Amino acid sequence: MADKQHKVLITGLNIISSLGLNAAENWENLCAGKSGVRGITLFDPSGLQTRIAAQVDGSFEEYSQGFIKKRAAQQMTRVTRLCYVCALEAVTSAGIDFDGFNRERCAVIVGAVTSGNTTAEKGTTPKNRIIKGMSNSMSAWISMHFGLEGPNFVLNTACASSAYAMSLGYDLISGGRADLVIAGGADSTVNYEEIEGFNELYALSTRNDDPAGASRPFTAERDGFVVGEGAGIVILESEESARRRNAGVYAEFAGYALTSEAYNIMSPKKDGEGMARTMELALEHSGTPAGDVDYINAHGTSTTLNDRFETMAIKKVFGARAYDIPVSSIKSMIGHTVGAAGTIEAAVTSLSIKNGIVTPTINYSTPDPDLDLDYVPGRSREHAIRSALSNSFGFGGHNATIVLRKYQA
Repeated sequence: MADKQHKVLITGLNIISSLGLNAAENWENLCAGKSGVRGITLFDPSGLQTRIAAQVDGSFEEYSQGFIKKRAAQQMTRVTRLCYVCALEAVTSAGIDFDGFNRERCAVIVGAVTSGNTTAEKGTTPKNRIIKGMSNSMSAWISMHFGLEGPNFVLNTACASSAYAMSLGYDLISGGRADLVIAGGADSTVNYEEIEGFNELYALSTRNDDPAGASRPFTAERDGFVVGEGAGIVILESEESARRRNAGVYAEFAGYALTSEAYNIMSPKKDGEGMARTMELALEHSGTPAGDVDYINAHGTSTTLNDRFETMAIKKVFGARAYDIPVSSIKSMIGHTVGAAGTIEAAVTSLSIKNGIVTPTINYSTPDPDLDLDYVPGRSREHAIRSALSNSFGFGGHNATIVLRKYQA
């Protein structure tokens, strides 16, 4: 177990996805088991095998105007606007006044795969092309808005990007180099070229006639993931800082593990060996006994290999007790938000801990005989959680497991 000098708490969070423009809307719809997957409208998908996605509602553009000045909005891609608005509301939810902080000890770390300046983007001109194409602009805009002078940067580890961002934020705070970190991610793969590319890899569901039922993790009928888009932001804060301002707390960020499988650019290690090792290291780093884990928010992509190997990995780590731990995937409802997925899922896990409710895996119709854990099929359920894991496993062998714990003052 690593020597941790400062306890790290989650004192604010926000989510933008196909199920809502804020955390409250998302939580309500996730608990209700609703799907945000629809036919694509951001561009003409008629030439593609996959013509469905989990898009953020079109009302976001009007909504964002309450947060972003017109000139700045023109210099941001839609993905950057998602990130920026999500961060501003996360700060508000935490009740933060940065005049009470040393701004040199406040950081912004964002995970993102691209800036979103694709063929689906509207309004790119030679005048704003460079700024819109800068993926680092996401953290820069947030830092400039609040006048924060600590580290601000963007990193890319594919589907694990924002989980990595949270983990580096943890290090800054636990090591005493920051008091507060705005951490998270934003992304969108709802564009022609990326959907076409994933189709060539046979990675996406082609259930175009049943969008709401297309993402079906852990079932025998799964036929690939559904692309999504959105943003997730958490406010990480030292316990000392949170106590000083009497902040509310969603959960304790107890520890994490980041590993490289060093195996294959697309496929995970056979039998989930790399996934299992990541979870084991995360439990060790956080000082959490395996017997204290009461919920796992799975990576759960709805692909053949991920769902099989993640199930095998959970069994390796938890043994017979794996059958008693609820395991669910919110990707069944909001699709795969790629760079944003790690933080959106960690935020939902924090809400699960705080509210004592685990969100379901919807579209669980035909069980896969090889996948026999409790995947919380169909409906959310009340469930007390002491500690939980949030898994993120990305192309390139980028693995991350975050351990969240019910906070005890």
